[in-house]
This record gives sequence, structure tokens and C-alpha cells, in this order.
Amino acid sequence: MAETEEALRTLAHNVRAARTRAGLSLDELGRRAKVSKGALVGLEKAQGNPNFATLVRLADTLGVSVSALLDGPAESRVRVVSAGAVAPLWTGEHGSEARLMLTTGGPAPTEVWRWTLEPGEEYPSHPHQAGVTETVSVTAGRMTLVVDGTEHPVEAGQTAAFDADAPHTYRGAGTGTCHLIMTVHLPPGPA
Repeated sequence: MAETEEALRTLAHNVRAARTRAGLSLDELGRRAKVSKGALVGLEKAQGNPNFATLVRLADTLGVSVSALLDGPAESRVRVVSAGAVAPLWTGEHGSEARLMLTTGGPAPTEVWRWTLEPGEEYPSHPHQAGVTETVSVTAGRMTLVVDGTEHPVEAGQTAAFDADAPHTYRGAGTGTCHLIMTVHLPPGPA
């Protein structure tokens, strides 16, 4: 319970700081990110439990990575993150999940995600801000990547890259669990 409360306090601080840096009022951030003002007020007071889609919309609108909203201060120069130490940010009805492992620093950060997709289960993503690119590297199994309505099969040992400013979906394919590493490359933004 204490870890959850600390995570909410960190999220509240980071959202408020990013909103202030961007010069946005609560009303304007809510309008741009399609999040109610009440939800934002609660979030900045460390109340509530925003879903993954809300965090992505806020991060895109604020021009930061999702992990920039979730992370506390860096503890050392080298970070080693175990998948079991990171809670899933999305869990599907059939056991699929997505875990944000870490985000690199610098003016153009990269998010590193671990995903599992069960056959037929999918995660539809809204378009990201212009300049965001994603790569999907399948390490086991098969998936179907749908970008702007066009399906692309991606199998173990293959990597796909695409501009993520179009609607896109990740779907498990085949008969077994698909394991993949996804990276989100953010455009350079304010430091």
C-alpha cells in the first residue's frame, strides 16, 4: 500500500511539474489530452488511479515519456531492471501484458517495453504525437502489427519499425504466446 501511495505522489508531482513547464492550465491540458479537469485535479493531488491510455495521452500532450511521469529521481548511473520488479501498465483479459521497463535520458528519450500477447488478444493504441517512432522486436511467437488499417505479420526474429502518429494495434497471432520488446522513440523535447 505504501508503494502505491508513493507512486501516486511521484506521478502527481511529475504531472504538475510537466504541466507547469509546458505553461498549461488544468483546463488546457485536459482539453488537449481529452482528460477531464476533475480527473487532473485528483491526479495532481495523488488521488485516483489513471489507466494506461490516460497516462499515454498526458505524456504525449506534455511532450514527455510515460516513465517521466512515473519515475522518481534517478538513483545511479546504471539501471538494471528486472521484469518481475515492474508492474504491468496494461493487462489483457486473456493474460497479455505490457511492462514499461525503463526510459533512457537525454533530449530524445526512448522507452523500452516488454510485452506478451496471447493469441487473438490485442491492444489498440491511439496515434502518438508527430515524430514518435516505434519498433517491435518479436523474440518468440507471432504477432500482427496493424498500422493505419494495414496488417503486418511479425514473427520471432523479426523487427518492425513505424511512425506511431497513426492508429496502431498489437495483436497476438498463431497458437502460442508472443513475446516482444517494443521501443518508443520520442522526438527531442525540452530538457
